[in-house]
Amino acid sequence: MSKVAVVFWSGTGNTQAMADAVVTGAKDRGADVTVFGASEFSKENVSEFDGIAFGCPAMGAEVLEETEFDPMFTDIEGNLSGKKIALFGSYGWGDGQWMRDWEERCSATGAILVTDSVMANDAPGDEALEECKELGAALV
Repeated sequence: MSKVAVVFWSGTGNTQAMADAVVTGAKDRGADVTVFGASEFSKENVSEFDGIAFGCPAMGAEVLEETEFDPMFTDIEGNLSGKKIALFGSYGWGDGQWMRDWEERCSATGAILVTDSVMANDAPGDEALEECKELGAALV
């Protein structure tokens, strides 16, 4: 059985809704899924999972949330080489630059992005939630 972690930060509930859909998609494919808030996940957890979905909204000038999520991600990114990962998050302005920057950052670590990242403008609609289910399934 594949072990999948869903690690996210959500301020308004939009990224939480996306995380819930990722969990559903992974479980539907038979994965053992563990959900973590950003402050609960550390580099020691990385090796415990076959795949990890990371979710964070765009903040400020299209950057990852700077208080909890980015410090956690900065700490673990050196452990992501060869790891299957996927990215998701919501945004309320801009054009998704934060996600493109995040994807480049992940690729530079040697992480394996298993599917296209999912972005939702504000609250995720049905299409974005379905894409999140597919993202979760892709990690299994």
